[in-house]
Amino acid sequence: MRVTVDTNFLVSATQWDYSIAHRLLEKFIIKEVDIFSTKEILEEFSEILRRDFLYSEEEASKLVEKILQVLILVTPTIKLEVIKEDSDDNKILECALESNSEYIISYDKHLLKIKEFRGIKIIKPDDFPQ
Repeated sequence: MRVTVDTNFLVSATQWDYSIAHRLLEKFIIKEVDIFSTKEILEEFSEILRRDFLYSEEEASKLVEKILQVLILVTPTIKLEVIKEDSDDNKILECALESNSEYIISYDKHLLKIKEFRGIKIIKPDDFPQ
């Protein structure tokens, strides 16, 4: 299975040990699910860690390095302008397309509103099929 995770998922999975996202990430690792991200998504993740969780630059970098051990990075070749309300969210769709993901796992309201994009299901971690 191939999934793309967004920044909100990464924050929830790494900041709260008992969150649904954390448990789902553990399940993905155990079941050897291919988890995709991009450099841009990880940069946003690092920025949120520093801004909202008061991580130092070094602490944020260490966590990104740790999460990189379970992610597969792709470099999208297609630029999309699907989500107008928050154009930053388009990078998640681009990653999912580039990686041929079956799912986008997200808490983002703009992504979730779409529900499906070019055959890729967009769901919350809570709704991921067991």
